[in-house]
Amino acid sequence: MDETPQAEPQPVAGWFVIAAVAALLFMALGCVMFLLHVTGNPDTMDLEQRTAFLAEPSWVTIANGIAVIAGLVGAVLLLLKNRIAEALLLVSVIAAAVWLVGLVVVQDLRENMTANDLLVAIVVTALTWTIYWFARHSRQRGWLS
Repeated sequence: MDETPQAEPQPVAGWFVIAAVAALLFMALGCVMFLLHVTGNPDTMDLEQRTAFLAEPSWVTIANGIAVIAGLVGAVLLLLKNRIAEALLLVSVIAAAVWLVGLVVVQDLRENMTANDLLVAIVVTALTWTIYWFARHSRQRGWLS
């Protein structure tokens, strides 16, 4: 992390709380989607979904779980203006990137994903990075303590 000293903390921007709440809602949605995924019943899925679900290695599922849990806790801490949020959101970004790589490199997953599935995974990872960047930006301006 960037440990450059700051001369004076800047006043918290008026949009900080709105952005932090949006980050929290995004991460909460990720947790809900993860829970729906891990509790999914392959018998109720169509053939392509079932094939992809059963082909998913545990490390991809674990990376997704780490991403959403670290992201949710990080977003809560961001809303509370706690500087630990930045580190947790970095963990979330790294785990999301591992999850995305898993979706691409595991052949059975890749072959059973639609272009929309891949696009959603890329957008989710990009938004996770954006939330981390927001936390880093906030810490650098002295908004997190």
